[in-house]
Amino acid sequence: MKKSLIALAVLASAAGAASAQSSVTLFGIVDATVAYGRASGGANKYQLTNSGYNSSRLGFRGVEDLGGGMSASFWLEAGLSNDNGTGVGTNLNNQAAGASGGATGLVFNRRSTVSLAGGWGELRLGRDYTPQFWNLTVFDPFGTNGVGTTQTLNSIVTGVTAVRASNTVGYFLPGNLGGFYGQAQYYFGENVRNGAATEKDGTGAGVRVGFANGPFNVAVALSETKYAAGKVKQNNLGGQWDFGIAKAMAHYSWDENGAVEGKGWLVGGLFPVGAGEIRAAVSRYKIDNVAGADPRATKVALGYVHNLSKRTAVYTTWARLKNANGGAPAAALNGATYGAGAVNPTSTGLDLGIRHSF
Repeated sequence: MKKSLIALAVLASAAGAASAQSSVTLFGIVDATVAYGRASGGANKYQLTNSGYNSSRLGFRGVEDLGGGMSASFWLEAGLSNDNGTGVGTNLNNQAAGASGGATGLVFNRRSTVSLAGGWGELRLGRDYTPQFWNLTVFDPFGTNGVGTTQTLNSIVTGVTAVRASNTVGYFLPGNLGGFYGQAQYYFGENVRNGAATEKDGTGAGVRVGFANGPFNVAVALSETKYAAGKVKQNNLGGQWDFGIAKAMAHYSWDENGAVEGKGWLVGGLFPVGAGEIRAAVSRYKIDNVAGADPRATKVALGYVHNLSKRTAVYTTWARLKNANGGAPAAALNGATYGAGAVNPTSTGLDLGIRHSF
């Protein structure tokens, strides 16, 4: 009897040690936004939408200690449209034909990865952010969310892999390199290799290298995705300096999509005020090599976030977009539409929302 009790105690102790070495976390953000958009000579729009401050999401992540400084982990994260209860689409093969788009059921479109990590860095496989996206969101006071999102995130030029890519193999440098950080990523279009001009469509690679030390942070990213219609190249350089009373940030991008080229920039900052923060930015994107015009769009955005707690915040953002140099104008803000034949139109957008994280 005593031996049985001892054996049970040993087993219970071993099970406790094993469970202590691994963990699974449920996490998410629910962000609801009342949005208004107005466009010159066109139609205005009121709507309840989402993700005006942070992208709404539901996720699961876990890590297991393998011993010897090694660990294994997974990350499954789904985008949510909490204004109507639907999920957000994904892309199977980094090509337009592989995009589910629109409202869907719950899919892990934001991230679905498995990793091995150690003192040598991290090997990560699955759907993930691309290296070429990080500078645009990290060095944007609005974090590429809501009506204040930087104009340099221009999907017309930067294409399907501007934010995320499916079928990726990525490597991240370890975090003990004296402030240096970086990642490299390769992604597959997964087409049949039959000699067709499109067999490499959706296949590409990106790399990002940066240095952060104290208040200073700077990084550069380069990428190329192959398509029969022409290669898509998304490149950018960004940085920030934290002065304590304010955090200044800026980035510059130069992109190509076949024969079309685009260049853009952002200058902005974050300004702490009591329990809140003022956000401000000016961004511009210009598309070159367009027949008859080189259109550009300039956005001015101003916002305020008030933290009710560590997990709950209310916010508002105002933005104004002005098109110039003719050509096809950038989309009007918050779903508004320009009048027919509008040349160099302007639009205004306003977000009012609440964000809760868990």
